[in-house]
Amino acid sequence: MKIDGNLVYLRTLEASDAENVLDLQLRNKDFFRKYSGTRTEDFYTLDFQLNTITKSISQREKEEKYTFGIFLKETDALIGTISLSEILRGPLQSCFIGYALDKQHNGKGYTSEAVRLLVDFGFKELKLHRIEAGVMPHNLGSIRVLEKAGFHKEGIARKNVEIDGKWEDHQVLAIINEE
Repeated sequence: MKIDGNLVYLRTLEASDAENVLDLQLRNKDFFRKYSGTRTEDFYTLDFQLNTITKSISQREKEEKYTFGIFLKETDALIGTISLSEILRGPLQSCFIGYALDKQHNGKGYTSEAVRLLVDFGFKELKLHRIEAGVMPHNLGSIRVLEKAGFHKEGIARKNVEIDGKWEDHQVLAIINEE
């Protein structure tokens, strides 16, 4: 599955992407560590990344989670990942969005475009009503990305996620499908 944008495109990750995903994670290990859930060393192995992709394919088939790579249109290089996870149906019709972009590509509008593309997919294709995100309050760049996509601040979730061995607060932001 592929979603085209102007600067980037999103494509569901396949087993053949495992080496590139591992390379992305290794290049950005220290950078991602500041914002991602605590990871064990086996996370940084090809087997782990391949298993994660295989699991994501199964989750997509069950409509539980959609994981995409963020690729530069001009070079087809994998520069990040983005997903809609914990998809709930029934009266909620909601999920969470999460993303990570290679540090060297930050500040160029790629994440903003990727978030807009995935929100559009979630609302139009998956017929979701609400998409939520949690961001550490000091991660102003990520908060700006979400606000540019139409997300609104809702409050602080205290000690919400364990990041690098410490429980961190998260700014909760959400966007509602008004259609």
